[in-house]
Amino acid sequence: MAVVRDLRVLLRFQGFRRLLAVRLLSQGADGVYQVALAAYVVFSPEKQTSAAAIASAMAVLLLPYSLVGPFAGVLLDRWRRRQVLLYGSLLRALLASATALLILGHAPDWLFYTSALCVTAVNRFVLSGLSAALPRVVDTERLVIANSLSPTAGTLAATAGGGLAFVVRLVAADSDAAVVLVGAALYLCAGLASLAIARELLGPDRELVQPRVATAVAGTARDLVAGVRHLAAPRRRAAAWALVAMSLMRFCYGGLLVMLLMLCRYTLTSSADEGLALLGLALGISGAGFFAAAVVTPWAAGWLGPGRWIVACAAAAAVLEPALGLPFATVPLLIAAFVLGLTTQGAKIATDTIIQSFVEDGFRGRIFSVYDVLFNVAFVGAAAVAALMLPPDGRSVPLVVTIAVIYAAVAATMARFGRQ
Repeated sequence: MAVVRDLRVLLRFQGFRRLLAVRLLSQGADGVYQVALAAYVVFSPEKQTSAAAIASAMAVLLLPYSLVGPFAGVLLDRWRRRQVLLYGSLLRALLASATALLILGHAPDWLFYTSALCVTAVNRFVLSGLSAALPRVVDTERLVIANSLSPTAGTLAATAGGGLAFVVRLVAADSDAAVVLVGAALYLCAGLASLAIARELLGPDRELVQPRVATAVAGTARDLVAGVRHLAAPRRRAAAWALVAMSLMRFCYGGLLVMLLMLCRYTLTSSADEGLALLGLALGISGAGFFAAAVVTPWAAGWLGPGRWIVACAAAAAVLEPALGLPFATVPLLIAAFVLGLTTQGAKIATDTIIQSFVEDGFRGRIFSVYDVLFNVAFVGAAAVAALMLPPDGRSVPLVVTIAVIYAAVAATMARFGRQ
């Protein structure tokens, strides 16, 4: 099997193996933590959740990161990325433990969201560092394959972490807090795994390192302007276009996720526990789509080119999303979860590869942090739009059609850019 052969080749690189171990542990912990938050906020039997409440929770958790994200990007280009992975993982372990205590103590919602916000902010910082560091541990010829397998393996680890969270919920009392503590333990393991990586292996180059926070942050505005100019240069516009296209596809994914949450909670099942179980099944099937993307994308991107592969993914989603979503039935929605997992992850792999290929190492941290900020803003914006369009039972034909139109617009625009 080609994907197994490619993975065997990549695993010969010691730096890649160790970076992959950090990613798997880190994103496995993310999966555990995210399921715990979803269960506590959306699927608690005593809570009457609405689309507006889900959108508000997403805004509280994700939008503030948009303010600190650019600073994170500058620091990723000024600090040793190995140290970012180490201290970021240890900090998340501490913050997740605090979240568990808040759940046990029935703390006010604002305090709970503040704790979760801090974990999410550091999480995005670490994920940007993992992406920016990947070209330092594999050669150029294998970068597309690494971008197919590494983030996808991380997504599968997050899915497995979500499954672990469901198991813990079945066997533990005060299960939401117990699940969060399991996530904290995995974050700690990710930090310990990063110690196996040499301090300077992941970059940036020695002459770019500035160990003092004040020195690094003082030049944030100047460095960000330089990063935008770097991305806007004519020979790097492919990276800019791919970034915009992926952000719009993230918007679509966010809107559909809110709809799926509402359908699982109120329409497709008769209880909160059944709704959470169905959501877990849908996310697992979507994870299978991510794996399929890892298998298909290296071949498809090699044949079509990464830009045309984004076009193909967006076009497929534009056609299949309304066909599978409009019945608002369980089986078509589960098939749609697989399709959207495949198309979204396939487009992301191509986007990551384009950015890493066109952006110089000294700018990658900033560009990937901007990437994450756009992801968050698109996701929260989608949740807000969904809150306006979704009825209490989650069935909204206008939302499904709107998202299909956006997918089609992305495909048409990227195809036009490709011809130019």
